[in-house]
Amino acid sequence: MTGWQMLLYKEVLRFWKVSFQTVAAPVLTAVLYLMIFGHVLEDHVRIYDSISYTAFLVPGLVMMSILQNAFANSSSSLIQSKIMGNMVFLLLTPLSHWHWFIAYVGSSIARGLVVGGGVFLVTVWFIHLTFVAPLWILVFAILGAALLGTLGLIAGLWAEKFDQLAAFQNFIIMPMTFLSGVFYSIGSLPAFWQRASHLNPFFYMIDGFRYGFFGVSDASPWLSLAIVGLAFLIAAALAVHLLRIGYKIRS
Repeated sequence: MTGWQMLLYKEVLRFWKVSFQTVAAPVLTAVLYLMIFGHVLEDHVRIYDSISYTAFLVPGLVMMSILQNAFANSSSSLIQSKIMGNMVFLLLTPLSHWHWFIAYVGSSIARGLVVGGGVFLVTVWFIHLTFVAPLWILVFAILGAALLGTLGLIAGLWAEKFDQLAAFQNFIIMPMTFLSGVFYSIGSLPAFWQRASHLNPFFYMIDGFRYGFFGVSDASPWLSLAIVGLAFLIAAALAVHLLRIGYKIRS
């Protein structure tokens, strides 16, 4: 293996070795969300005329799981290496900043897709889903995981202890995820909150992903793709720059 392939393999192996915690636990959490919200709101909420609330909910839960776990993978790996002191073993290798970026973001995509696939396989038993545009599903799943893996990389570089990383996740990532239309359509919100939701890039990831299943969405999938793609490019440029200068990892 080349350097980046070995680091990618190491990062994938890191989360897979504890898959009961990194894969099974998020799948269980998503199933509990589905059972609670689906059971309570199924007969009271109708998003689209031909789509039940439970069917509407499943793609949102799948995408939410992909995003949260992609972020957790790269951020937790970096902060653990910094605190435990084994970051020095990576700094001694002739890996470039691009190798680091590809390995950490690539492993985050892998974990996000594995967890998302697990959530889908478990929840699909509750409803019958259609696949109107499978390519959109794949594109938004990979691009969303890449964006959150990159944000996790930035958070892991910035944080110096677990408290700072938890604050980043609890006050930025978690609210933006839950307020992105996972459990509701933004069309049901007042006008002010609809406009606010359109400022949230997480909304476009989930809305575009959901479009692949039903062929209907609150925003154009092409607009969603453009916004998510632009957000990824900006985050990737920042992450690569921080890796290049060794931000908080060379001192």
